Amino acid sequence: MISESDKILFRSVVENSTPVNKEKATFQEPTKKKAFKAYIYITHGSLSGSDIISYARNGVSLKIIKKMRQGNISRAPTLDLHGQTTIEACQSLSEFMHYHQHQRFIHIIHGKGYNSDQGNSILKSQVASFLRQHPEVLAFNSCPPKDGGTGAVFALLKQN
Repeated sequence: MISESDKILFRSVVENSTPVNKEKATFQEPTKKKAFKAYIYITHGSLSGSDIISYARNGVSLKIIKKMRQGNISRAPTLDLHGQTTIEACQSLSEFMHYHQHQRFIHIIHGKGYNSDQGNSILKSQVASFLRQHPEVLAFNSCPPKDGGTGAVFALLKQN
């Protein structure tokens, strides 16, 4: 049962309100970020399979870099790019990062490029280039051996 004081309170709140005209009301969807597509493709690799890659924008704490380097990341979604071309890998990365944009960390397996013609990993080089260009990536670092070593990276994403 509703008390008399609750009824009075309700009436005092709604008495000066105007009903919404449902035919003229407009509702805006929350704005969603679009997938990043302004990346540049590379044509040859500049990184070897054993190179450790690391990148951080200004202001990223060394504690976070250390956390990535040691693999102290819990439940990061993983994308495996083995067997993809650089074009396919960039498309996969773009879609994957858009889908997981609310995650703090992501795990990307790019491989070490042992099947590359010139001994340098094209895919690893492309992933590093892509992540440096992406506006939502604050930092990335090669993983420890248990998470793929120099054939994978953890990336830190901007939290909105």
